[in-house]
Amino acid sequence: DVVEGQGSLFHASFAGVSTGLLHGSQADALVMCHEPTRAHMRGLPDFKLPDLELCIERNIETAQLVNPDVRCIGVAVNTSGLEAGEARDYLAGVADKLGLPAVDPVRDGVGPIVDRLG
Repeated sequence: DVVEGQGSLFHASFAGVSTGLLHGSQADALVMCHEPTRAHMRGLPDFKLPDLELCIERNIETAQLVNPDVRCIGVAVNTSGLEAGEARDYLAGVADKLGLPAVDPVRDGVGPIVDRLG
């Protein structure tokens, strides 16, 4: 099953919902979603986006409360605000830094992330 989450553990308006989804789904795998051109949480200009590594760490910690074996299998990145070359470089940098596949699902598809499910 695939459970699509909304919001963020770091978003003051949606943290409770996001926590409920993580706990209720008892996920085996997480895909972190990110938009690199966004400077702050949607609707909350005083709340900057967290570091991607911290975001993954906190989501894993929260999900492990109900499934100790949960893992992050990749990062889906909305690169629509970047030129094609910038997007490729950004995705390569994220993948290198995190050791996880990083893709723009619209530009590239999700194959490298799906492959990690097997």
